[in-house]
Amino acid sequence: MPNRPRIAFALLFLSPLALAAQETHNHSAPEKLGKVSFPVSCSPAVQDQFNRGVALLHSFAYSDAEKAFHTVADQDSRCAMAHWGMAMTYYHQLWEPLAPATVPIAQKEIQRAQQIGASSEHERLFINALALIYQDAATVPYRTRALNYEHAMADLASANKNDTESQVFYALALLSTASPTDKTHANQKKAVAVLEPLDRAYPEHPGIPHYLIHACDNAELAPKGLPAARAYSQIAPSAPHALHMPSHIFTRLGLWDDSIASNLAAQHAAHQQGDTGEELHAMDYLVYAYLQLGRDKDAAQVIEQLRNLNLNPGDFKIAYASTAMPVRYAVERSQWSDASSIVPPAEAAPHVIATAVWARGIGLARTGHPSQAHAEIDRLQQLEEQLHTSGNSYWATQVGILRREVIAWCAQANSKPDEAAALMRASADDEDAIEKLPVTPGPILPAREQLGYMLLEQNHPAPALKEFNTALVNAPGRRGALQGAAHAAELSHQN
Repeated sequence: MPNRPRIAFALLFLSPLALAAQETHNHSAPEKLGKVSFPVSCSPAVQDQFNRGVALLHSFAYSDAEKAFHTVADQDSRCAMAHWGMAMTYYHQLWEPLAPATVPIAQKEIQRAQQIGASSEHERLFINALALIYQDAATVPYRTRALNYEHAMADLASANKNDTESQVFYALALLSTASPTDKTHANQKKAVAVLEPLDRAYPEHPGIPHYLIHACDNAELAPKGLPAARAYSQIAPSAPHALHMPSHIFTRLGLWDDSIASNLAAQHAAHQQGDTGEELHAMDYLVYAYLQLGRDKDAAQVIEQLRNLNLNPGDFKIAYASTAMPVRYAVERSQWSDASSIVPPAEAAPHVIATAVWARGIGLARTGHPSQAHAEIDRLQQLEEQLHTSGNSYWATQVGILRREVIAWCAQANSKPDEAAALMRASADDEDAIEKLPVTPGPILPAREQLGYMLLEQNHPAPALKEFNTALVNAPGRRGALQGAAHAAELSHQN
């Protein structure tokens, strides 16, 4: 690929500004959030504010939602559901579900809700279901508690078939426990079955299209999610996350111009509201889309904006996006020397650090320094073991895939083509067997795509073309796979 603008990767990650703690911003709440009706037995004077809090929850505007529920509690000290709402704002079930520091705060709120006592069976079921998430948090695995919550929400939804919020929160619970290794997408399909009839009945509800998008954020169901993607940003245009979410489906379908428009709007709104995490998330998807269209200068300009943001390396959402963007910029453009000079972020989560370590290892192997890459392989092994020890099996698996990719390119550099191809094929098979999480538009550089380029280097254009075509089924419209497929097809015809 031709040379493009370069990014000062080491300076980017060593900047004092980039390591500063995230500021606390005060900003006005979004004005257009969609329509939610969640009747509760609290003072009639707080009903509208409670509905507003639930609407904010459905667009993952957790900070503003907490403020809304706090206002409800201040105005009606006997409103148990206000404390349920505050506890819900700490349960980010499609992201990093429970930050350890917030668990005692959430426990206090849900206990307060139980102490006040619900005035209806419906409210009692909501409160007791959420209590299962925080109950015995120090001793019971999160997965167990999440499944307990899902089962409680299933009972609640079954007992309240005509209650919209019971059904919508049940659908979200299904998505939160969907296994990333289940390629049948059973939970996602259950959620779609719950949500689609509601979408027709309540076209201005923010949570319904939001969760439909998440349910369809996979290669199998993505086309089904396109109507929800087109609708959500119109329902809640003041919520940055609602402006961004359509790009999950646009990315799955290779609709890059749509993704760019979505994330430019989301980035602007998040910046205006001081939501650094959402701003960075939109920027990462934006960089990804720009690179797929060959708009390298635009991607570089987005990355430069990191210098003007206060980044908290302890916040996973922020740390992942700020780390992934410059890595994408280097490896998507095959700038292997740039990749080898990337400095891993300090004080970030192991799986965030691994992204930068992988880039260094790949860069070293691809520039003819496989022996130097072994230090990065060892570091990836340490990070993988650290994740296993902490019980984070999903990211341990992902880091294991990254480690084997670096080993494969080292084997290729050491003139061991069969070993290299076998390692990369195993990595591709493992990667294809597990779904991505919402934090990322996809693998930084899909292993299947890497396998195609490796086979091209080994002068096997026909098998390479097969791998590129498979990669394009998994991720339509990826520039690297399209270019690789075209080159492989040309070489195949020449042989």
